[in-house]
Amino acid sequence: MRIENKQLKDFLLDSNLLDVKIVEENFKLASDSNQKLGDLLVEKNLINEIELKKLYSYILGIPFVNLEKETITSDILQIIPEPIAKKYGIIAFEKKGNELKVAMKNPEDLQTIDFIRKKTGLKIIPCLTNEESIKFILKQYEKSLKAEFGDIINKNSDDVSVESNSQDLEKIAQDLPIIRIVDTLLKHAILQSASDIHIEPGEKEVRVRYRIDGVLHDAMTLPKQVLEGLVARIKVLSNLKLDEHRLPQDGRFKIEKEGYKISFRVSMLPVFEGEKIVMRLLDETSKGLTLEKMGLNGNALEAVHRHIKRPNGMVLVTGPTGSGKTTTLYTIMDILNTTEVNISTVEDPVEYRMPRVNQTQTNAKIGMTFAAALRSLLRQDPDIIMVGEIRDGETMQIAVEAAMTGHLVLSTLHTNSA
Repeated sequence: MRIENKQLKDFLLDSNLLDVKIVEENFKLASDSNQKLGDLLVEKNLINEIELKKLYSYILGIPFVNLEKETITSDILQIIPEPIAKKYGIIAFEKKGNELKVAMKNPEDLQTIDFIRKKTGLKIIPCLTNEESIKFILKQYEKSLKAEFGDIINKNSDDVSVESNSQDLEKIAQDLPIIRIVDTLLKHAILQSASDIHIEPGEKEVRVRYRIDGVLHDAMTLPKQVLEGLVARIKVLSNLKLDEHRLPQDGRFKIEKEGYKISFRVSMLPVFEGEKIVMRLLDETSKGLTLEKMGLNGNALEAVHRHIKRPNGMVLVTGPTGSGKTTTLYTIMDILNTTEVNISTVEDPVEYRMPRVNQTQTNAKIGMTFAAALRSLLRQDPDIIMVGEIRDGETMQIAVEAAMTGHLVLSTLHTNSA
């Protein structure tokens, strides 16, 4: 925070909180050693951290909040996902209407405030808090998930224990505790804005991880006995073969409730300890997403709008897994999707369904590769072509040729950074 030593010194002298001599001595010492006066006073136990933060809040004119004395409900806490809260030192603690009060170590961090505003769509009211308050609340994220799973597993320990081939798999998938475990995993992934869920079997336990903002984070560890029921439940939801454990399987299912509509693209892969599950979350309620809401503004926003409105050329979206490449492409297509143009896509798989857009899914087993589909698509009189991902030189060559012959081509490239 931009509070100068002299500002704090003057405030301490005006308020008579400390003896004049002590303030002057420590001000000189802080200046000579290039330290912050506040940190020096805390180090010498002349004031504590909470008292220091309260002084800062008076100087800045920003409210101070001690989170250890606040009761924060899980739904409010989860507005800001745990990895973001931890990374930026910011906690959501109160919501009224479209206003969200957040506690921060540095409420002058306008970049973080703007990031949270765009992510939540709410007006952000920053408050100052101390380091210990942030640490105290960060523990609640894990507690909330542990409490839910602990309650399910402890109350139903006999029901969730499954021996391979000892019970009918379909019956296991319909057991109430298994349904609650899967529902809880999906709910927390949605609340934390995860792009993927990884369920990974180990020798003695099952690890659950969420990919948030492109990075995997541990979410929960479950006892090994729930694995078979977990796999069976997700197979039932995805309409996959329950008794197939040796071959990979792919499927999808959809959840519609509480104002959101999420599709889950499911991939099952046999591994040494069982079957690993990865689920990609596709938010179908975000079709009305705008480039502004995605964080583009100023010159960058103007440049994107200028290029996507050209009659021909190529627009490439790059970034790592889970960074929002596909969502960006669909947002651009939504802007361009009018009755005057023919939009055609080649995807693997089709992520979202869009009205008035001709969407083709590749199938390498029958020779329907990106390149083959793209060649056929060019004979369909397209104005705008979207290629889900450019994976090889042949697809790139056809896409570039299409862009040079009167078509607007939209596509993605996987990269480790933007």
